[in-house]
Amino acid sequence: MSSDTLTSTEYIKHHLQNLTWGKHPDGSWGFAHTAAEAKDMGFMAIHVDTMFWSILLGLVFLYFFRKVAKTAQSGTPGGLQNFVEMIVEFVDTSVRGSFSAKNDLVAPLALTVFVWIFLMNFMDLIPVDWIPGLAAATGIHFMKVVPSTDPNATFGMALSVFFLMLFYSIKIKGISGFTGELTLQPFQSKNVIVQAIFIPINFLLEFVSLIAKPVSLSLRLFGNMYAGEMIFILIALMFSGGLALGIFGGLLQLGWAIFHILIVTLQAFIFMTLTIVYMDMAHSEH
Repeated sequence: MSSDTLTSTEYIKHHLQNLTWGKHPDGSWGFAHTAAEAKDMGFMAIHVDTMFWSILLGLVFLYFFRKVAKTAQSGTPGGLQNFVEMIVEFVDTSVRGSFSAKNDLVAPLALTVFVWIFLMNFMDLIPVDWIPGLAAATGIHFMKVVPSTDPNATFGMALSVFFLMLFYSIKIKGISGFTGELTLQPFQSKNVIVQAIFIPINFLLEFVSLIAKPVSLSLRLFGNMYAGEMIFILIALMFSGGLALGIFGGLLQLGWAIFHILIVTLQAFIFMTLTIVYMDMAHSEH
């Protein structure tokens, strides 16, 4: 999809629009051909490109890590095994440093979160016109290739971590212990009447703090990756402005891509670290 055939505004909107499948106002089901059609499909519409790329990248992660696990050797390991072992050791060190309880799920969860989000973020380094252009050539109207720029994907991952946190909070502390954490802190009193007054105040403060965890976890990842994608799109507009502006845009794109490698990795690391911390909080009794 070339910016030469679209205005700047249309080009930006096209690259930020997901391939959406859902129910049309006339009752039929199908893909949206415009942003307005996608909006009319409502909440139950599916972002097919987000689903496709996130599942594909998850399968890539599983394939290569399973391949290394099956062929691992203690002698002279190959480059892929060294790379995978480095990632596993890095994640294991992070878990040991931040998770004080014992739960065999946390390390695999942290590894999955880190590698999967990194792969999704890494798609942002592919030139913005390549895959959408190929999709347009086959009749597909829209194609966003960075799942982490879709809040549906980031909220889905954050809510999964959130539900695990709630599950282990109740499992470890019981219903009464979990309820006590929400109602009996941070304000406490030995006077029963005063403590009763503190309960709704404590609940409000702790409930807001609890809900803020998945919201901040998802919006942090989404905001950073969406902003990065927007900058790539804006730089890509410069290629239609002539040779001199195109060369300058190429240099800008190279510089931003190099810097963006740090952002891609850092956002995956932050999501993983907060996942470990939240799971540790779920296992800690106050």
